[in-house]
Formats: sequence, C-alpha cells, structure tokens
Amino acid sequence: MRKTYFTTAIPMLALLCATSCARPQADAGAAGTSITAAGLMAHIEKLSSDEFEGRAPGSKGEDLTVAYLETAFKNLGLKPGNPDGTFIQNVPLAGIDSTPSGSFTIKGRAIPLTGGKDFVGASRRFVEKVEVKDSGLVFVGYGVVAPEYGWDDFKDVDVKGKTIVMLVNDPPVPDPADPSKLDDRYFRGRAMTYYGRWTYKYEIATAKGAAAAILIHETGPAGYPFSVVTGSWGGENFDIQTPDNNMGRVAVEGWVSLDKAKEMFAAAGMKFDDLKKAAVNKDFRPVALDGKASFTILNKLRKIESRNVVAKAEGSDPVLKDEYVIYTAHWDHLGRDTSLPGDQIYNGAVDNASGTAALLELARAFSTLKPAPKRSILFIGLTAEEQGLLGAAWYARHPLYPLKKTLANINIDGVNQWGRTSDIVVIGLGNSTLDDTLAAAAREQHRTLVHDAEPEKGFYYRSDHFEFAKEGVPALYIEPGTKYIGKPDSFSKEKRDEYTEHDYHKPSDEIKPNWDLSGAVEDMRLLFQVGYRVAQGDRFPEWRPGTEFKALREQMLR
Repeated sequence: MRKTYFTTAIPMLALLCATSCARPQADAGAAGTSITAAGLMAHIEKLSSDEFEGRAPGSKGEDLTVAYLETAFKNLGLKPGNPDGTFIQNVPLAGIDSTPSGSFTIKGRAIPLTGGKDFVGASRRFVEKVEVKDSGLVFVGYGVVAPEYGWDDFKDVDVKGKTIVMLVNDPPVPDPADPSKLDDRYFRGRAMTYYGRWTYKYEIATAKGAAAAILIHETGPAGYPFSVVTGSWGGENFDIQTPDNNMGRVAVEGWVSLDKAKEMFAAAGMKFDDLKKAAVNKDFRPVALDGKASFTILNKLRKIESRNVVAKAEGSDPVLKDEYVIYTAHWDHLGRDTSLPGDQIYNGAVDNASGTAALLELARAFSTLKPAPKRSILFIGLTAEEQGLLGAAWYARHPLYPLKKTLANINIDGVNQWGRTSDIVVIGLGNSTLDDTLAAAAREQHRTLVHDAEPEKGFYYRSDHFEFAKEGVPALYIEPGTKYIGKPDSFSKEKRDEYTEHDYHKPSDEIKPNWDLSGAVEDMRLLFQVGYRVAQGDRFPEWRPGTEFKALREQMLR
C-alpha cells in the first residue's frame, strides 16, 4: 500500500453513469448495510495481532492467515473459488534473503556502502552468491527508453556489464511556455508513467545487459522516505519461481541514499544537481563516472508455495454466472524482524489487515443477497503484494477463470481510519467507465469523487489492481477522501503524513485507540454497490480512450 494526500474535486454531474448499470434492488441496499465497523474491527484485531506475526508469506503467519480466511469464507456459505474444489490457488515463490556489501571506487578513492544505512542491495537470482567486480560506473539519467516520446536515455552507449546509476520517477520535463509547470507532452506531465516506477528501472537494466542497477533515492520523487526502502528490502524478499532461477535478471538491484549519491558524484568531480538537471533533456547522454563498482550478495534461499485464497459467490443467471467481478485485497505484510530492538513484528493493521477485513465484510454482504447477482463475484485474498504484487501477478497470468469473462477488478489496500468524508479519492480517475458506476453510487451518499493530487508518485502502479490492468481488465482502486466531516481542511493531510512518517511499513502500524471506522464502512458500502451494479449490468466496463490498457482489452474481447 502507498499513502499520499489528495485534493482536486471534480463535478459529479460530469460523471453520470454511462455503462447501463442496473439500479440496486431493495435487498442490495439492505445487504450493504450489513458492513459494519464492528465487523471490520474484529477482523483487523485478529489479523494484525502478534499471534499472526506480521503475515509474511511462507511463515507461520501465512498458515494462520490462510486458515482464517478459509474459515471465514466457509462460514459465510461461499463456494470454493478454485475450480478444483478448494479455496486455494498455489503461488510458487522463491524466498531470497540477501546480505549485500559493496563499494564505489572513483578516481582511486574508495567509497564504502553501508548496508541498511546508505545502501540496500539484493539479487533476485536464485543462487547463493552473486559477485560483481570492478564494473564501470555510468550515470544514465532516468534510465528511460520511451519510443512514443522519442526518448532514449541510453542513446548508442553500450552498458553491458556496467553498473548503471539512475534517478527515480519520470523525467520532469519543464513546459517551455511556463517552466514552473511540466510539459504534458512528455510522460503525462505530473502524472507518473510506468517508466517512472522502480520496477521498470530494473527491467530496462536487464534488457540492456547491465551488471548492476542502482537507484538514487529521493523522498519527494519516490513518494516515501529511505527508511521504507531499508524496511522493505531488509529481510527476506520474494519473487515468482521461474525455470531459469531468474538468471536472466540483472545481477544486483539496489538503492543508495541521496547523500551517498552526492558523495559519489563529488568524488568524480561532478555535481548531482547539474546531472539531474541535464537528465530532463531528450538529448541527455550517459555519463561515465571514472570509477568502478563492486558488490557481493550472499543469498539465503528457499522455495515455498504461498497461497492466494479465493472464494466465490455464484451468480444467479444460468448464463451470466460464468462471468465475474473480482474483489481483491492483499493479506500479507512484512512479518517479523528479529534484528530489531523492542517490537519486532510488522503487524500491518492498516496495511493490509484493514483491506483484508473489508474483503471479508464485502463477502458477507454479498452472501446475504437473495437472489444473488446475475454474475458471479470472486473474493481473492492475495499473497506477496509487499514483494512486488506477486500474488496478483500470478493470478492475472494464471487466472482461474478467463480474463475475457472478467468484467472488473475492485481492489482494497488500506481503509479510512479517521471518520466519514464528503468525498472519495479515485486513483487513476478517468481511466475507465467504472468511475461512472462509482459516481452514481457516490451521489446517493451525497459524496463527490476527487483526483489523486500527486499523480507524479504513480500510485496507480503500486497496488494489486495494476496486475489486472496490465492484462486488460478494467480496475478500480480508491483511497480515503480528503474532506473529513466536522474536521478542519488540514486534518486529512495531517493524518496521512502522520501515518507515512510514523507507521507505514513499521512495527507501529497497529490499531490506534482513536480509530473511527465509520468512513471505512461508508467506503465499503460504496464499493459493494459498484460491484453489484457491474454484476447486474448489461455492458462490460470499458477503458477510456487514451489509456494504455484499452487496445489490449479490445483485442481480448474480440
């Protein structure tokens, strides 16, 4: 889960339902009211308890979580979601716990890298030891190759076997008419594209044959402090098992702190700010740093079968029941870190015990509907989101039911803990006609939809719905609103900043005594109505023109 704060309301009249969505029946309204704060809290308390040890994949916490979800779905009378008659979709993961060491040597000066302090590094190759010795250092700007923008940060420079150093996010190209703004002709202006995601940076490094890929961390462009990186990368990480043991991946993936990067550039006789400024131009060329990089990665390895937990509320229409609406939430968090003093358990109450609790409450609401919606509803507790959306990626690439018969994915990653709001944030607002369905339901709650005010941080690419979108399935992802009823305008930002600084991916992400889940209840009742109306509707949701997923979906449905 990724946190930010939001503004920028849009008129509700501009978002009238255009998808021929069915109006809810009386029993649907009653079913929605079965979602309660007490129900949410009971699940959150259990899932985020110390007993569940932070819900890491491949741990005792996974076993307890999977058993809890299975029991809850069975008690609701839902059917097993896997056609093999179980509630389980196995997800083959490779667990890799990397211990990195490394250094830069620039113009004869050694610059050591301190793991966990100013450097994090890992290898996704499923081998016990990876070494990169005396690899030439090259700064490649943002590391972007985007033909549609005529952009190539590598030009004709061969970086095979090199250590490439990259900036995070997209190139922020100034608008020539107003340099205080970004040019909308490149990388959607302020909005991050996939080229800005750290995952893309390692992908392009692999494609270019680099020996190592090091990202320079900056809190603003990254969207989170360096402590989040060290926390997320500091223990066992996972990838999907592949036949070649990931030997095709770049050998070393890592981050350095901004201060360490500046030290490195200074040793090469360069200024970080000057290089960063140069990198926003299309004519930027890679810059050799007159130095070498060496890394050793020691890996502790294991292969595990993690699990997505899948339940089904079967549709009532004899034909349409073979079409699906999918609700998702990731059940995993960061587990336990025995090297920490004091509290060692990453309980993940908000991230994402709360979303998993919401998934169960939504399942309960649908289980009470008589008759059931025309189409079937799937509820999937996904594994390994924190490791790179792996459970979602596995389902999207190995769906239990055809994606061409999957109308939509509705994803929940964290819920509102601070009371009711008069608005609701939609990440990627305008991407699909699901927004229209959401808007119609929101009007009945006297609420408005608002844009993500920080699109430059790429939140649309950071949660499980993105893996469905990448395969063409229209996906909806909301976050809490910004206008808290009875609270000052600054309340939302204060609470979000407080969570990001003090609790996000930290052991302190626990239930707080002053939580107010009334807003979460209202949000989940809203998502219930969206799923119900899509399941009853006479048209599939569609991607809007100009979205990168539209052509793929249209091809799928031919």
